[in-house]
Amino acid sequence: MRAIEIMNEEHKYIKRMLKVVRKVSFDVLQGKEPNYDDFDLIIDFISNYADSHHHKKEEEILFSKMVENLGDLAERIVKNGMLVEHDLGRLHMIELRSALDRLKAGDEEAKLDVIANAVSYTHLLERHIDKEDKVIYKFAEKQLNHEILDTINKECEDFEEENVESKSKYLSILEKLESKYI
Repeated sequence: MRAIEIMNEEHKYIKRMLKVVRKVSFDVLQGKEPNYDDFDLIIDFISNYADSHHHKKEEEILFSKMVENLGDLAERIVKNGMLVEHDLGRLHMIELRSALDRLKAGDEEAKLDVIANAVSYTHLLERHIDKEDKVIYKFAEKQLNHEILDTINKECEDFEEENVESKSKYLSILEKLESKYI
């Protein structure tokens, strides 16, 4: 499977988790007691599947090849767009974890930060994924030569083979949370 097809497929899983995130956020808004174990699973999925698994391939394989081979335009798109958004997503997860800790310690006002960071993350990622699927990946496919695309495909395939168990674990977490909340 081609690298970009793999990344598009991963986007579908991430978007499914975004629906879970909105649902658990709505539950908090409705006054339900947060399920901290489920929030831990959500943050684990986002940090380790969406970020360490998916974004790592983008950053270390695809985006780096784009910057190396496509010049200033690719560098601006990657460094001033995609990487900034990846970092903003990481910040939302750090702030979500902090808000959950404060809420668990009895700070009721922290519910506001739980909801704000969780929902802000979903909005960010929905737009981010849309840009990658409709613009960035297509730009890369059209502008990178076949040899570079073959290298990207090979590096992604190798990465996937090394991380089969991890991917399986996180898709299981996704299915478990979907069955509970969606």
